[in-house]
Amino acid sequence: MSDGPRGAEFTIGAEVVCSDGACGCVARVIVDPVARVLTHLVVEPRHGRGLGRLVPIDAADAGPGGVRLRCSLAEFGTFEEAEETRFLADTGEALGYGAGEVLAWPHYGLGPGMGEMASGGMPGLYTSDRVPAGEVEICRGDQVHATDGDVGRVRGLVVDAADHSVTHVLLHEGHLWGRRQIAVPIGAVKDVAAVGVRLRLSRDEVRRLPPVDLLPGD
Repeated sequence: MSDGPRGAEFTIGAEVVCSDGACGCVARVIVDPVARVLTHLVVEPRHGRGLGRLVPIDAADAGPGGVRLRCSLAEFGTFEEAEETRFLADTGEALGYGAGEVLAWPHYGLGPGMGEMASGGMPGLYTSDRVPAGEVEICRGDQVHATDGDVGRVRGLVVDAADHSVTHVLLHEGHLWGRRQIAVPIGAVKDVAAVGVRLRLSRDEVRRLPPVDLLPGD
């Protein structure tokens, strides 16, 4: 196996520690698709979802054992929340109001079903990932598409430690040629979108890229 590309490797799922203790794991990463720069890590506590924080990449260092943040646990808690929850405003729009002008509480029926949210299209809570404007999120397991078909799934990114520019996308594939990890140069990436990462390479060209070492337990 080769030593792989040089740079800071941000593996999705890696352990994250603050200066005074563990704070969770990397749930996903946020990139600027135009500048191709890693801007944020989404770090979620191990004990539950919904408490993730958007951590600016300037506050993080990647190493062999995971990611270390340049902050305390208390400071970690002040970072912007990685998810937002709001009420849907469909009812207001149906009554002639614009989106966001009317909010409705979830409807609870009485009688035998008391305490359960009634069905029938009533507005409810909606939770979505918070992604800075103009940027996109990449999650572990996102599909990677070659020019002639799917070729594997995203495992993480390698970035230049000096300016946080993405140099490689770590591709985890195992259903065609055996379980291994490949580092795809960023120049071979066409774009990153909701459908996943699209490459300028064919599956055969990806297959010819040298494999890099898998981390223990990966």
